Amino acid sequence: MDSNQIEQEMKALVNAPHQFSFENGIVITKVERDLCEGELTVGPDSVNPGGYVHGGALVTLADTVAGCCACSRGGDCVTANESFEFLRTAGGPKIFCRAVPRKMGRTLRVIQTELTDSSGRLVASGTFTFFMTA
Repeated sequence: MDSNQIEQEMKALVNAPHQFSFENGIVITKVERDLCEGELTVGPDSVNPGGYVHGGALVTLADTVAGCCACSRGGDCVTANESFEFLRTAGGPKIFCRAVPRKMGRTLRVIQTELTDSSGRLVASGTFTFFMTA
């Protein structure tokens, strides 16, 4: 399967209604070999009591985008581990995530993520390990 087919299939799956990420305001915007990007549209259901984007929403965005990056060469995966750093409060109409690989093994893939707000400020980063199931 070529990279264009992988991108189309991944977007069709992740960006479809009734998928967890989609229902939480997350869409995948770009999938290339060893690169994935996505965004969270901040809404009333994605903020904490202080009015900032909830940490769980940020981790969900990063996990979704990182998983797509892990599968950008084909295959299916599940999250095996993650480490995440919240660097500053996040707000604004959108949060953007970019994911690139640190290691693309046959069974384990390690992906680095960076999340920025609408002003381009780095708000969080994380490292995700995925187990390739197919």
